[in-house]
Amino acid sequence: MQYQFKSVLKTQKPLITLTVLLLITISLICPKMAVCQDDGSAIIQMVYTSDAHYALTRKKFQGDTNVSAHMVNAAMIRKINSVPGLTLPEDKGVSSGGKAGPVDYLIQTGDIANRMEIPYQSAAASWSQFETDYIHGVTLKDHQHKPVKLLLAPGNHDITNAIGSAKLMNPKTDPTVMVKIYNLMIKPAEPKTNDNYNYANDKINYSLNMKGVHVMFITLWPDSAERIWMQKDLDTVDKTTPVIIFCHDQPTCEAKHFTNPVSPYNMTSTNKFENLTAERYKEGIVAASDNGATDIEQRGWVKFIKAHANIKAYFHGNSNWNEFYNYKGPDNDVDLNVFRVDSPMKGDVSAKDETKLSFQLITMDTKKQIMTVRECLWNTLPSDPAQKPVFGESMTVSLKVNK
Repeated sequence: MQYQFKSVLKTQKPLITLTVLLLITISLICPKMAVCQDDGSAIIQMVYTSDAHYALTRKKFQGDTNVSAHMVNAAMIRKINSVPGLTLPEDKGVSSGGKAGPVDYLIQTGDIANRMEIPYQSAAASWSQFETDYIHGVTLKDHQHKPVKLLLAPGNHDITNAIGSAKLMNPKTDPTVMVKIYNLMIKPAEPKTNDNYNYANDKINYSLNMKGVHVMFITLWPDSAERIWMQKDLDTVDKTTPVIIFCHDQPTCEAKHFTNPVSPYNMTSTNKFENLTAERYKEGIVAASDNGATDIEQRGWVKFIKAHANIKAYFHGNSNWNEFYNYKGPDNDVDLNVFRVDSPMKGDVSAKDETKLSFQLITMDTKKQIMTVRECLWNTLPSDPAQKPVFGESMTVSLKVNK
């Protein structure tokens, strides 16, 4: 090939010189070709799930009993692998009635491991099973025919395993999941290890541009500390660029996920605070509970939403069932599209009725700036594990930002 190139260079010097200059220009503008390649399609497609909870078991699943999370998640991944061949429903959403086709991203927003309370396995053992299923078991391809990109955010159980808990755990801490997510998503020059990972400093916050849609991943919930990073990130984005947020907790968060407001601010079995956010609980010096008020904390978050009209959608797990709803804030003064996803192990409904197990298929038309989210029921006929997913609810929303 070198000889042929020299021959052409002699006979077609002006043409080849122009070509070389063009290639050099492209290489300078786009040093990583994969970043700049574009198949011309305006469609971005993602599969979304959360709360894998490796270490737990389901009482009943596909005719068996006491089925491990490893088995259940692997079954779900096999169904996810079948998505490209599905025909989308005639729901007037993006790509309605057509083939689903390529999937560009597979998103999982935490609780990969269950909290390591005895007798549950370590976070390291859970990550190994997750890696088998979600990294090695996935066969999806994107619009460039490359392997689907895995995007992760941590959950409260993953964080607790890293920092410890008032509840008895064995081992007392194991940051494996947080370290693995951090290294995969943040890609530090010096990868973190279990020995030097520090949750206070090593937050898993990152963003990416999906053909003009800005997608943010944050640690647990947009508390006051997270919003500092979010503001810096959004300062790099035009105010007319639509923004989508993925994280573990619902927009209201949970009181127990905040830091104990009582000095010395430790986690105790009495007050139930888990110290997962840098922000201390402000609702009063009382014991936290699953239903504790978070109005004060939410108002700071609502103020942030109001200041960024381009935040168009929010996706979360944590309390799990399929739900498309609008977050209004404690004072009913915002209106944010929210998408709650089911869990293969701890779904509020699907834990009792396995036919309700679901994940979500997100299809965006980035040119028209619209997005359709579809519920994918993946176990409607437990006696037939080969049955393809069935579409349930769907919702289409505009991503356009009012100028």
